[in-house]
Amino acid sequence: MAKLINLTVTPPKEYLLEALNTLGRHPDNSIQILDRIISKEHAQIFVSPDGRYILRDLGSLNGTYVKGDRVTERILEDGDEISMGSTRLAFRASDVLPQIQSQVTISPPELVESQIHQKIDAQASREFLSEKDIYDVSVLRRDYEKLRVAYEVGRFLSLELNLDSLLTKILDKAFDILPADRGVILLMNQKTDALEPTVLKRRNERPGPSAEIVIPRSILSEVVQHRAAVLSSDALMDARFKGAHSVIMQGIRSTMSVPLLWHDEFLGVIHVDSQIATSAFTEKDLQILTSIANQAANAIENARLAQNIEKEAATRAQLERLLSPNIVDEIVSGAMRLEQGGELREVTILFADIRGFTSMSERKPAAEIVHILNEYFEAMVDILFQHEGTLDKYVGDEIMALFGAPVPVPDGPIRAVECAVNMMRSLRELNRTRQSEGQEAIQIGIGINTGQVVCGAIGTSKTMQYTVVGDPVNLASRLCSLAKPGEILISHQTQVHLDDRFEMVSLPPVKVKGKRDAITVYNVTNLKDGRWQTELTSPIPPKPQT
Repeated sequence: MAKLINLTVTPPKEYLLEALNTLGRHPDNSIQILDRIISKEHAQIFVSPDGRYILRDLGSLNGTYVKGDRVTERILEDGDEISMGSTRLAFRASDVLPQIQSQVTISPPELVESQIHQKIDAQASREFLSEKDIYDVSVLRRDYEKLRVAYEVGRFLSLELNLDSLLTKILDKAFDILPADRGVILLMNQKTDALEPTVLKRRNERPGPSAEIVIPRSILSEVVQHRAAVLSSDALMDARFKGAHSVIMQGIRSTMSVPLLWHDEFLGVIHVDSQIATSAFTEKDLQILTSIANQAANAIENARLAQNIEKEAATRAQLERLLSPNIVDEIVSGAMRLEQGGELREVTILFADIRGFTSMSERKPAAEIVHILNEYFEAMVDILFQHEGTLDKYVGDEIMALFGAPVPVPDGPIRAVECAVNMMRSLRELNRTRQSEGQEAIQIGIGINTGQVVCGAIGTSKTMQYTVVGDPVNLASRLCSLAKPGEILISHQTQVHLDDRFEMVSLPPVKVKGKRDAITVYNVTNLKDGRWQTELTSPIPPKPQT
């Protein structure tokens, strides 16, 4: 199994990587990194469908670096060094699977002579006769044994949701019950539709070529095509005598191969062998291994479902960084779908920017600036989501938000202006707390515009980001630049959609970059309840000096 090593701490700390791993300073992450410079949820490492580990930055402020290069998403290679904040991590790839695949061979029929001694219908073996239909004691004993094995295996595998650990435990239990020398589990690759060796176990480890497991393709074909559990004996033919009338055999062994079936889905094969004798296994052993396989298939499917749930949870977490929770619920449930590709849509764009941030950055340590931004963003984005807005991106200390994309939002302009007013209110409360602690107050300006923009995923084939482009976006940004501390400047295109709940004043027409004529601008000053204007114009009392 691949692992991540924290090189910053002494001694270095190792983390075994699961199918999905989240990294950040928050304790809910699967890998918590105690570093104030990194984000609460900083990055993910997950396994791609082809088995490679991929590092993805989750929009962190200070970025994620691999070998000194800032990355958004990257396939990890053995030995890669990852930097997050002041933390250095080393990625170590798992070499277990390549070793297993090199020690298991699915041989063509002409190289192996096989003799099938017993076959049972693996699907039928899962069924039990009703009590009134049992007249033979041997049937009763057989069904009891199936139940006993199912109970033992089920208890042994209970609640194990890590697929690698689960497969290892399955072989461990099979070796506890059966006189097997070697065993391998092959899982069906859903993309290539081919069986691939995944875990391998030997009762006595014996390195070298003699340890190789050779599985006849003819036996696997029987298992796959007929859903049959097969008891057989086979031997490799000595290549020196190939084609001779008398065939010299070597490595005669007894083998059992049983399918892993979940309902009608073929998941893979459990194959065990014994090199002691050709009749090391009996029909009862075949029944037992089939019972183990039935329980194992259920456990494997549960583990895969758990992995899918983890991936869906990660998807939800990503969406919740951009969209309000109620919209995320609709998307995840399938009631609403994100549009693919570019489309023209009317959207209201909001920009909010901290005034005097550059000078603040020059006066304060970098770690304190990061803390200020995280605290500020936390408050602003919470308000944004309450009004069903979408977080498009952070640009330094600036927030870009959308109302009406990627999913339509009714009354987008109204929601955007209400959001801006409540951002000012929330900032007021944040500043009260900051000043009570002797910290500098934060002041912002907000610009809002409405218009037809192109919405869609923009970027390269490897990294894409949903955003909007067009002249209305530029105008919203210009209005934000013009806004003084505490001002909410909106365009005429937004103002015409508002109702009488807002109070505003018309400002003299202003010239902005990219526009030939001066534009009409309004400053939102109040809501009907009158609270915001009063709060904004009332000075915040300074902290008493001690």
